[in-house]
Amino acid sequence: MAQTSTPVSGPRRGWSRPGGTRGPGGGLAGPAAVAGLYTLVQLALLVAGSGLGWDETVYVRQVSPGAEAAFFSAPRARGITFLVAPLTALTPSVEALRVYLALLSGAGLFLALRVWRPLLPARVPTVAGALFAGLWVTVFYGPQVMPNLWVALGSLSTVGCFLRAVRDRADRAALAGLGAGAAFTALMRPTDACWLALPLLLAALCVGAWRRPAVLLTLGAGVAVGCAPWVAEAYLSYGGLGERLRRADGIQGELGWNLAFYDQLRALQGRLLCRPCDMAWRRPGTGVWWFVLPALVVGGVLTAVRARRPAVVLVPSLAGLSLAAPYLLLIGYAAPRFLLPAYALLAVPAALCLLWIAAAVRPRPVAAAGLAVLLAAHLVVQYGILDRVAASGRAHRTAFGRVAAELGRHGVRPPCVVSGEEAVRIAFRARCASRQTGGHDVSITPARLVALARDRPVAVVVPGAGRPPAYARGWRPLRLPDLPGARGLRAYVSPSAGPPPRTVRPPRTL
Repeated sequence: MAQTSTPVSGPRRGWSRPGGTRGPGGGLAGPAAVAGLYTLVQLALLVAGSGLGWDETVYVRQVSPGAEAAFFSAPRARGITFLVAPLTALTPSVEALRVYLALLSGAGLFLALRVWRPLLPARVPTVAGALFAGLWVTVFYGPQVMPNLWVALGSLSTVGCFLRAVRDRADRAALAGLGAGAAFTALMRPTDACWLALPLLLAALCVGAWRRPAVLLTLGAGVAVGCAPWVAEAYLSYGGLGERLRRADGIQGELGWNLAFYDQLRALQGRLLCRPCDMAWRRPGTGVWWFVLPALVVGGVLTAVRARRPAVVLVPSLAGLSLAAPYLLLIGYAAPRFLLPAYALLAVPAALCLLWIAAAVRPRPVAAAGLAVLLAAHLVVQYGILDRVAASGRAHRTAFGRVAAELGRHGVRPPCVVSGEEAVRIAFRARCASRQTGGHDVSITPARLVALARDRPVAVVVPGAGRPPAYARGWRPLRLPDLPGARGLRAYVSPSAGPPPRTVRPPRTL
């Protein structure tokens, strides 16, 4: 049949060398072991004592029973809220949420790797999964209520299903997986899904044997279905798709030509959001793998070319570069999570290259030992960063708990409203609503906030050097406990919170 002569499934001469297997196929024990270990590491290092970040709080508040939803800004999509809704309906426990997402992300990694089993020697998906799961950013965002890891897993699965669908017209499961993967990715982040679909559509149009209407329609329909809720919400809440895109562009810093390579490199030290990215690069060792990755990708592509199967590695490489492009070229700030989809796809050619090196260098035990030492050093660096980031998360949870307790002691209790500095996270811990009168998250006017303050406690949080807004200058000032990176916080509490607590003096002793 014509489709069996495509570049994806051409002659396999030399294909058995990388990884030491006889060809595509093999068991699932390797991917299952990688996914299981990935889950166990999350459960061991990231569950106990962790708190919700700012973005996480926004997503969780959308589906928390009995809580007022936090303001949902234009760039956000609701896919991750749909994913966590079943758990938040049962319990408000952050630890339970972390366990739930750790288990789901481990299962998602296994399913994404399983898609590639018919395409590559069995060891390649296993090593690719290990490379991806070994990054601190991959482990950290496994149990986080953030969409980026899920975009990565959806992209990895979508590209694998695409290659299987163009290889074999009879593989209906791959065609269904292509549509489902594209829809899932678009549901999580519509813009990322478009960057993913672009190279796949071009590949399907440029390679004659791949130019199948079923593949093109399935991919396009999947993206359209996944984007539909975001587009519908644009017309219902933002005044149209164009207006939502305009507002999203403003929040993201006016997209344009911005080279963010150095910003992304410095963020790998453990900075979750580098905006502005004015930090020093004090730990160059954290970025060594970033310079090695392009060489491994090129090596993987050349290895596949020698085996006369270039497409199976070239397509994920191009898709990974496409997903990385907006975050490296168009956005003037950085966050390690932005590049997770690119890392997941580029891990495929990188794994093929590493396995070729292990098989080609003589003597083999020396080559294997050398690679093992390098990978061990890499993991030591990655888990050192992970430990610092996890410790910072636990410290934030404790600090925000103290702030919420102090507000509660001064009468800011449900139903209540918090505005100003770090309002989203403080409000979540205090079980209040969060409202902002300015900035990207403006959701209420000052007059309306003052009106709310007549019948419920309202607290306006001001940074150390800041001044309270005019409407709150007559409210009772309150010194708050320090937050990491934010000292001297003050809150201005409305009269509806009641009088300050009385200080009970200890009895005098004779």
